Amino acid sequence: MAPGILLSVIAAALVIVLTPQDVRVSNAAEFRQAVANAKPGQRILVAPGEYRGGFGFSGLNGTSERKIVIAGAEPTNRPRFSGIQFSRISHVEIRDIVIDATTGNGINIDDGGSIDQPSHHVLLENVFVLETPKGNIDGIKLSGVGDFQVKGCTIERWGGSGIDMVGCHRGVIEGCTFQNGGDNGVQGKGGTSDVVVRRCLFENAGQRAVNLGGSTGMQFFRPALAKMPANAKYEAKNLTVEGCIFIGSAAPIAFVGVNGAVVRFNTIYMPERWAVRILQETVSPEFVPSRNGVFTDNIVVFRSDKWASGGVNVGPNTAPQTFRFERNWWYCTDRPANSTPQLSTKETNGTYGTDPQFVDAANGDLRLKPTSPAQGAGAGALNSALGG
Repeated sequence: MAPGILLSVIAAALVIVLTPQDVRVSNAAEFRQAVANAKPGQRILVAPGEYRGGFGFSGLNGTSERKIVIAGAEPTNRPRFSGIQFSRISHVEIRDIVIDATTGNGINIDDGGSIDQPSHHVLLENVFVLETPKGNIDGIKLSGVGDFQVKGCTIERWGGSGIDMVGCHRGVIEGCTFQNGGDNGVQGKGGTSDVVVRRCLFENAGQRAVNLGGSTGMQFFRPALAKMPANAKYEAKNLTVEGCIFIGSAAPIAFVGVNGAVVRFNTIYMPERWAVRILQETVSPEFVPSRNGVFTDNIVVFRSDKWASGGVNVGPNTAPQTFRFERNWWYCTDRPANSTPQLSTKETNGTYGTDPQFVDAANGDLRLKPTSPAQGAGAGALNSALGG
């Protein structure tokens, strides 16, 4: 390449790097002012350090072409916050920060109470929420948020939910880690729909690692109950859990007042009581019973002394006959002959009592050996299923 052309390329690259209207902050007051005054296209780069005290912001709106970005200036030395709330925001990205020592939810994103005007197009990436108090206090709380992504985040030692969604729609939670939590790892309720939980790790992630539905106060539904179908209301609809690894938890998967959910290509290892629960907590003639769940191509490995009700707990006011089980791989480590679960409907092409052959389950490596007979099931098989 000629020297003149090379210089032109370098100059162009420098222009690309320097074009964003970066605002650099190094203390709480500067951070507060920068976010309050942020304009579309700006990046707020937060220096390493402690940013304590509560932060609350409203009306932070970028555009699809010019997002507002809040990010740690040094991804390997992230700034630390005590908690942040964002209301009525759109086209905002938040990445490379740590939330710890909080007295409330770690990050709270909501619609500011305007149920018909959700926050939307929000990305949380590489956010760490390391502890919240016990009780109904969440790592990440999303209320009235649409078209969102939560990617590569880590939530540990939370009180309520690792990620709690109330009336959230069209979202993806991907590549996240949930460890040593309270009630559940991920919960979607209050009218939540069309959310995918993909390739996440749930390790001792509460009583219900993923709660597909739940129980919500009637005034908190989004959309409002009056706008949902008559006699066909639901806590959640069209949720998907795929390619995830579950270690421990009383019940890794709970279908709770949900109208359709798919759980596929996951690896479930040593649940403490059940693999699946089918429950109904919002009991009203207007609400459909928990129904139309699909549980396929999963690997479930368990011990007989931590296996109740044949591995599937079915509660009252549900429609267990509408659930479908297909091609799952069930293995009881201490009593292989007792591997067959007690399902709510007859399974199609299930496998029972054959060791799936993990690489090193005792040390947390739940990949399958090359010789495994279960190659088409479990978390490692999702890529093939998606054609990737």
